[in-house]
Amino acid sequence: MTLVADQKKQKKPAVRGMMENVMEQFNSAADQINLHPNIRKILSITNNEIVVNFPVKMDNGEVEIFRGYRVQHNNALGPYKGGLRYHPTVDIDAARALAMWMTWKTSLAGLPYGGGKGGIQLDPSKYSKDELERITRRFTFALADNIGPEHDIPAPDINTNSQTMAWMADTYMSTRPPAERTANQHVVTGKPEGSGGLEGRDRATGYGVYLTIKFWAEKNEMTLKNKRFIVQGFGNVGYWAAHFLENEGAKLVAVQDAYGSIENQDGINVASLFNYVQAHKGSFVDFPDADPIDKDSFFGTDCDICIPAALGNQITKENASQLKATLIAEGANGPINVEGEKALLKLGKTIIPDILCNSGGVIGSYFEWLQNRNGELWQLDEVMVKLDKKLNESFNKVWEYSQRRSMDMRTAAYCIAIERIEKAYVQRGIFP
Repeated sequence: MTLVADQKKQKKPAVRGMMENVMEQFNSAADQINLHPNIRKILSITNNEIVVNFPVKMDNGEVEIFRGYRVQHNNALGPYKGGLRYHPTVDIDAARALAMWMTWKTSLAGLPYGGGKGGIQLDPSKYSKDELERITRRFTFALADNIGPEHDIPAPDINTNSQTMAWMADTYMSTRPPAERTANQHVVTGKPEGSGGLEGRDRATGYGVYLTIKFWAEKNEMTLKNKRFIVQGFGNVGYWAAHFLENEGAKLVAVQDAYGSIENQDGINVASLFNYVQAHKGSFVDFPDADPIDKDSFFGTDCDICIPAALGNQITKENASQLKATLIAEGANGPINVEGEKALLKLGKTIIPDILCNSGGVIGSYFEWLQNRNGELWQLDEVMVKLDKKLNESFNKVWEYSQRRSMDMRTAAYCIAIERIEKAYVQRGIFP
């Protein structure tokens, strides 16, 4: 057999500053609440970092070596929880930063979870469906007991979906003793509905983005009707956020993804764009009802609301001054770096932070985990009501904290999340 070059040798864009960003955000909030130095030490590092290299046979009979990661940051509040992404930018530093963000996100949402994150360094567009299935199953096998329904529960993220989770669940359950297999269905969340998935999980993250925008508008005594918004990333999160905002009377005026950028100040019909993307292999290039624009001018599009729902570090001090939007709602994890955020706040912009704005996904995952664990079956209307209630509680906590302490919403969200974890350590003590 022939061994093909390791994925490490592929040239890929670096994810610069993500770890520095999350640490600066953490330390800023820790200073605000006078976090105990010992707990600061614990939360500043990850608990476990798993790196696996594994071979997979391709359709042509050749073998490629893949590198996968799973970083487990903290589990003081419960099992590690977080997504797995398939992307060329996946590396250990990115996984560390994303795992930390998950710890703050699950804590802020009041869930019995900690934070974890990971994935495989690859471009999934270069592989067939059969190859991706073999890659996923082999990765799951390589992770072995480092994941588990009461230990570490993966979910979909960038370039992974319900099918990926179905393959993971089946592989994991197949490695368990026969009597335990069905009891391990909740090892992952985000599964298809026919395989133990939650009805409505597909839209939970985007719905959460929409809801937090709606809650913000209500606090400011304004309506979303006729508000213009732009979305970076028209995947699952971007699409559903746009769908619900349009239903509220808002108008999508520009979209950007890896393929290009388009604009129409008269409005882009979300359903039409979605159908076009589905029919053109995920691309909206040449969409007839909008005009192409230069990628570097996207954030300068005239609008009221900006939703970065793609990758991290998209808004920096170099392009922050371009933003016309009054409100930036972080659909992605870490789309604004620290210097970019400082620039935006100086300009009087409001940022709904990622650990609040896109937490609908992990809340939906928690509902799915409970459903599987308890052998229940929840209906869509019930799920949406529960999401609404949970997100409303989280938003109100952050809003009231930020108003009371005269601080931005991100710092307020971090303070609430870290204080909950600190309380757990204080009450339980440190072993031994």
